[in-house]
Amino acid sequence: MKITPGSVAVITGGASGIGFGLAEALAEREVRLVLADVREDALEPAADALRAKGAEVATVRTDVTDRNSVEGLAHRTLELFGRVDLVCNNAGLICSGAPLWEQSTQTWDRMIAVKVMGVVHGVQAFAPIMIKQGAGHFLNTASSGGLAPLPNRTPYTATMHAVVGLTETLDLELKAEALALGATVLCPGLVDTAIGKNSATLGAIKLSSGAEGAMRSIAAASGGILTPLEVGEAAIAGIEEGRVHVAPGNDVSARAKARVQGLLRDLEKSGQVIETH
Repeated sequence: MKITPGSVAVITGGASGIGFGLAEALAEREVRLVLADVREDALEPAADALRAKGAEVATVRTDVTDRNSVEGLAHRTLELFGRVDLVCNNAGLICSGAPLWEQSTQTWDRMIAVKVMGVVHGVQAFAPIMIKQGAGHFLNTASSGGLAPLPNRTPYTATMHAVVGLTETLDLELKAEALALGATVLCPGLVDTAIGKNSATLGAIKLSSGAEGAMRSIAAASGGILTPLEVGEAAIAGIEEGRVHVAPGNDVSARAKARVQGLLRDLEKSGQVIETH
């Protein structure tokens, strides 16, 4: 899919972080934007910052865990612009650090509701519109945690793996409808965002003092932190190149390769004939 001036993009979780980085990158290409976020107080400041650079931006308060709310976002987008070309199912949060057996059921429910069902609701609301148009693309934000294990963040890792598998399958399903349809999953490494603070504000975690700053310092020292705009630019490049997976970040490829190599070794051993004596 080519991103052209005048195209329409919807971004959930668009008021900050990767969502806002995507909006910045798309605005530079003169894409018309619909920013959606559950944090209504954050939407207008984000939109104003983009408008100051000449972007055409609308805002819609949206709770991705509520299918009716996402359906409302789709209806409002059509009312405003008459079409939709790119839907970025980006809204997300993180969970507290602990081994799986110490993670609460509430944490699992919240992660699945936001990160998995949020994507499902976005696809269910917008796919029929795109199919009717005969063109359109989904960008679903996951994480490097969707490509390789991330210990002590099992609810996060599991839901990110789900988004990767969901998107791979969705791409095939969409292309069976029309070749101009498709889906891409975004799996970045560490990004300089306030996702920890925002997750705490929404009641998902308890953020210890200085935790985010310490994480950024460690990542910056190793050259391993990305800006949201860098992630946005990488995502757009991947979409335009027709890739299903986009994984910016210094260590993401190595971690994913290690996982795949381990998987292949196990599969080879599983397929060997066991001789009995």
